[in-house]
Amino acid sequence: MPQSKGLVLVVEDERNIADLQRRYLSREGFGVHVETDGVAALAAARRLRPAAIVLDIALPGMDGMELCRRLRAEGDWTPVLFVTARDEVTDRILGLELGGDDYLTKPFSPQELVARVKSLLRRAADPGRDPVRRLGRLALDTGRRTLRVDERPVELTTTEFNLLAFLMHHPEQVFTREQLLAQVWGYAGYRDTRVMDVYVSQLRAKLGDASPIRTVRGVGYGVTDTAR
Repeated sequence: MPQSKGLVLVVEDERNIADLQRRYLSREGFGVHVETDGVAALAAARRLRPAAIVLDIALPGMDGMELCRRLRAEGDWTPVLFVTARDEVTDRILGLELGGDDYLTKPFSPQELVARVKSLLRRAADPGRDPVRRLGRLALDTGRRTLRVDERPVELTTTEFNLLAFLMHHPEQVFTREQLLAQVWGYAGYRDTRVMDVYVSQLRAKLGDASPIRTVRGVGYGVTDTAR
């Protein structure tokens, strides 16, 4: 079957799990390249420029979090889906803070893995309705997927960008965490809505005092023309 949906780099040291991921992603038309240790995976990510990375955390050579950190430090914002046996909130938060875009805990359904990868790629490719959206000191270009604050470029992960784009397309509206997960991530019923707080915190840190994001206690988040 021709591979037309892009290359996915699978980084997994358990061969049976890697084979399962390869099989299901290939069925959906993705090209799949597998690496079993972090050092080789980093080299493969630099060489192959995949459309997405499915990344285990506990790896020989270099763990997945360090691999993600190095890619982001190099300016590589390829969507990253962490897959791990760890289910601690602190691990999930750390992975997201390092630039991960989503998190899947083992054991998982291979169909859910495929759905998460598709969702990541849709979010990365969606140009939005208006090419450029301005709000306060922010200029968000959804065609080029760039953000400028006071004409200064600011680097965002795929998920950070899509969250900010969604909020900026709905100014002065307030959304619950569940609504944002459904609209931005593309699926509802996510068991840990606290990940939304992590992304909002990261966005605020990157935007500084130009951040238009406001918290409505007991409800959720929205944006306003007055930075808070």
